[in-house]
Amino acid sequence: MPGLAAVPVAGLLLVRHRPGLHSPQSTPSSTLEVKMPDQLLTIGELAHRAGVATSALRYWEELGLLRAATRISGQRRYPESAAGLVGIILLLRDAGFSLAEQKALMASRAVAPGDWQRLAQRKLAELDDQIAKAQTARKAIDHALRCPHEDILECPNFASVIAARLTGQPLHEAHPH
Repeated sequence: MPGLAAVPVAGLLLVRHRPGLHSPQSTPSSTLEVKMPDQLLTIGELAHRAGVATSALRYWEELGLLRAATRISGQRRYPESAAGLVGIILLLRDAGFSLAEQKALMASRAVAPGDWQRLAQRKLAELDDQIAKAQTARKAIDHALRCPHEDILECPNFASVIAARLTGQPLHEAHPH
């Protein structure tokens, strides 16, 4: 801009008016304006920082996991702290919490701070169950790979597992190996 000089100082942008060669009047060089940097993130900036799609942020906002954004000229603007909340949502997702469970967990922290531990204990029990099932499945597949029968359907062990599954027995009971 003619007649303006912007100088970054300690995170602030100082704008100094200066006379231009073609200015009809000079402005004293001591006239300064302080412009604070924008502390709000657009939805695109927040999505980029977090590595998620903007549609995910809108959906999480709709579900109540992410606080509704301020709107400036119709555009969502999030405080920088929203990036930390998105990180929590991603961490909980990676730990196996569904969106509904995340909402319950976050709500319980606000209402009864100790309740989140009960929800976390329940998730641990679910994860232990999933791990046990995955280990059983791994053993069954490993057995199939090491089975001396060319056709796995000729293996008496697998025939007994198939028969047990057909009666409703879970794999961990049907394949005790």
